[in-house]
Amino acid sequence: MKNCLYICRILVAGVLTLSVSSCSKHFLDEDLKSAYALDNTLVDELGFEAASTGMLSVMRNDYGDTQGLLATFYVGTDMAVTGQPNTIQAPYENYQNLNSQTGSLSSIWNYGYKLINTANAIITASANPKATLTQAQRDLYKAEACFFRAYAYNHLSILFGGVPLITTPVTAPRTDFTRATETAVIQQIIDDLTFAEAHLPDPASVKKQGRINKFAAAQLLAEALLRANKPADAEAAAKRIINSNFFSLINARYGVKASQPGDPFADMFTYGNMRRNQGNTEAIWVIEQQYNIPGGASAFDQRRREWGPFYVNVAGMKVCDSLGGRGIGRIRPTNWWTYNLYDNDDMRNSRFNIRRQYYYNDPASPKYGQPVNATGFDTIQNIYAHTTKWYEFQPQDIQGAQSYKDRIQMRLGETYLLLAEAQFKQGHNADAATSINVIRNRAHATPVQPGDVTLDYILDERARELTAEELRRLTLIRTNTLVARVRKYNPKVAPTISDFNIHLPIPQSEIDVNKDAVLTQNDGYGK
Repeated sequence: MKNCLYICRILVAGVLTLSVSSCSKHFLDEDLKSAYALDNTLVDELGFEAASTGMLSVMRNDYGDTQGLLATFYVGTDMAVTGQPNTIQAPYENYQNLNSQTGSLSSIWNYGYKLINTANAIITASANPKATLTQAQRDLYKAEACFFRAYAYNHLSILFGGVPLITTPVTAPRTDFTRATETAVIQQIIDDLTFAEAHLPDPASVKKQGRINKFAAAQLLAEALLRANKPADAEAAAKRIINSNFFSLINARYGVKASQPGDPFADMFTYGNMRRNQGNTEAIWVIEQQYNIPGGASAFDQRRREWGPFYVNVAGMKVCDSLGGRGIGRIRPTNWWTYNLYDNDDMRNSRFNIRRQYYYNDPASPKYGQPVNATGFDTIQNIYAHTTKWYEFQPQDIQGAQSYKDRIQMRLGETYLLLAEAQFKQGHNADAATSINVIRNRAHATPVQPGDVTLDYILDERARELTAEELRRLTLIRTNTLVARVRKYNPKVAPTISDFNIHLPIPQSEIDVNKDAVLTQNDGYGK
């Protein structure tokens, strides 16, 4: 038991450091003026702005910042298997090896509670009467923090079920945490997002592009309400976004490559097109990143590398921008995704959105310009069909140690699918089909008929629309379909998965140090 429970060790990111003194005598009390702390930082607008920036930085440094961690949200689902092996993602391809000692669990747990504690510090400070803020400012900073707290609890409670529910800053070691019920955590998420939606600005009124707006809260609220089995309320939340007149689907070419071959769907994921102020009318929330700017990106974003094949391992292939820069092949789509998911005429299946063909591109190769016909292991790690959404190439950084591409976190295409799910859960299949067909019509795909709308169909459509955007494991656990869809669509992993794998095990390190209370383990997982 080398470490204290991670929840109690978290410091607020960026400019904030929480400090605790055990001294009670006045002459030993500190009046801290030479360092940042809650008491002297969160007292005015400048301090809250710095704290808000720090909170966004914590959020941005998420699962994509560790080799293989992002892959755990796709490998071992219906969507992907491992390409290039990695110890972090290995247990998700053989669930019999997934246990409470699995290394990725602590990374996921720690990330969530770091973001929660950061948000809790801002929420608590927003009520400090000594802070020189207007009531509107207090509500704004609290609303932003409520959004991010809900975001973190949504991830944790989907993955682990019930988790410790902490709503005030943890400033000293604690070893007495217990798990709240999943229902209680979901209700906290709903409460936080209801406040956030009511007090966040609309997209035209945010202080800076990239800051959270009220419709991002509404989108996450719709998902939380589906989890709470309140589909009518979820439908209303989704409609508030659609009917706001702030967003519209991308149906025409636009942006920096509009004059080049392509299509509207691909334009949306072109670097330089992804932000609202760059013409992306579909974007609800975008994490903006910038190459070669101090603090302009997350610490080690791996999205391009993990989604892109390791094609440079094939003789006669070189890193190039048209192939999306340098990938390392962590996430290899399943055959279901590759061959069965899309209709041929679906825009999302076009050569601009899914690369299926490669050509030798090294001028020194005798095969230069010829098609690459991969066989054997090359088809697993180096050459395979893949989404182009994370294509990015920086000529000053050919090896591409990390990605600097903007990240579309929420967009209107998903809103329609959440709306369809809410309508389907109420038995309104005709309405659900209409909602789905809004995005299928954009993709020039055959409209779905009301009688064909099922939860499986909606999940298929989410895969078609949101590949490499949604964290697929979260979606399948949320809809209680992970196990069934792995058994149906991922034959490599199917023999290893059990019903209890619907949730991840609680990290054993958290259980071990929690000596003053019982942090129970999920069913099916031993120590």
